[in-house]
Amino acid sequence: MRQRSATATRILDASRTIFNAKGYAATSVTEVAATLGMSQGNLTYHFPTKRDLAMALEDDALQLMKDRRAALKPGSLADDYVEHLLFGMELTWRYRFLMRDRIQYAGAPIGQRPDSELGADYEELLGLLRRIDDEDLFVRRGAEDIEVLARSLWIISRYWIDHLRELEGLEQPSWADQQRGVRHHLAILLPCLKASARREFAAALEKRQL
Repeated sequence: MRQRSATATRILDASRTIFNAKGYAATSVTEVAATLGMSQGNLTYHFPTKRDLAMALEDDALQLMKDRRAALKPGSLADDYVEHLLFGMELTWRYRFLMRDRIQYAGAPIGQRPDSELGADYEELLGLLRRIDDEDLFVRRGAEDIEVLARSLWIISRYWIDHLRELEGLEQPSWADQQRGVRHHLAILLPCLKASARREFAAALEKRQL
């Protein structure tokens, strides 16, 4: 992630917290500055507009995805899958305003950004499912089913926050609510796996959540 001054980092941390809680449209630069106890002029010296704040946070989220991908070192299949799932759910939670509000400040969903990492995230998930198939861990095999399964699993992880807001009416979901999305993801995957693989995946999840 790019180097920033301590003040710029504080501004972005506060902006992310408020954007997540209230939404981009309902947040003002004045409110962010007041939260930090600084003048609006000091804030706008670092980030001239509210859109600049949102775009800087978006850049940070995508850079975290790129950095993780660049540092990946393959391990066991179960560990790699659980790491991929939890990273995505944690990142989506940390920057949850992006998926919800991007059209308000950028005019298009984040997936339409030319350097969006969402396509690469999906391809990584698809690759993990193909590893499961290669190791003969599916109850039934079939390449055509892997594409369907990959999209179903990715949609659960990507749109879980939307489900919480739109169907459960949770304007301020908690991290525990987000963790339910992990369980829903695995509720789709695990029945597709042989018993030995289900045990390995459950152990990998338990290890990461200690």
